[in-house]
Amino acid sequence: MTSVAGTVLSVNVGKTTHFEYKNRPAKSAIWKSPVEGRVAVRGVNLHGDEQADREAHGGPDKAVYTYAIEDIRWWEGELGRPLEIAQLGENLTIEGLDVTNALVGERWQIGSVTLEVSEPRVPCWRLGVRMGDPKFVRHFTEARRPGTYLRIVMEGELGAGDEVRVIERPEHELTIGDVFRIFAGDRDEVARILSVPQMSEAWKQWAQGVLEKRKG
Repeated sequence: MTSVAGTVLSVNVGKTTHFEYKNRPAKSAIWKSPVEGRVAVRGVNLHGDEQADREAHGGPDKAVYTYAIEDIRWWEGELGRPLEIAQLGENLTIEGLDVTNALVGERWQIGSVTLEVSEPRVPCWRLGVRMGDPKFVRHFTEARRPGTYLRIVMEGELGAGDEVRVIERPEHELTIGDVFRIFAGDRDEVARILSVPQMSEAWKQWAQGVLEKRKG
């Protein structure tokens, strides 16, 4: 199957920023800005983009973070103020594709790059710092609009204006929104995470741990 599902509005990268958090040194690359032209996508990130903490925010399963402009506009209504592109730390700002309902393992073709939907973004304190509001992390969790991380399946180049083509969808029904909902509190469905081959090992380990605790 191949279908045009959306468009890339902006490609965003950022360098590591060092700052102070609760009187202690901290660092993050959540401050990202749009770039022009074609951008190489290879390894575990976009060219020019840094991941300050690859254990929490990078690596093969979290190579590219994507967020929908429709969700950004929703946030603007909730917060009562405009947001900058990439203010939520996304690498790709896209339009027309329901990211929350993307299936884990779904594959997208953008430019000459093939990407695979891997897992939802779990917010941490860095998002609160970026938004200037430590309470935003909880608000983000409650909103159930997490955006999605993508794996790099085939390296290449992409840029603003490229179509997002869904080229493959797995047979299961587990969406990014489902995973985040289960994580945020609906633990009765946690076994679904273990049933999906494309789910990352980190999430499978988390789900297994939850099941073991529930068995007590």
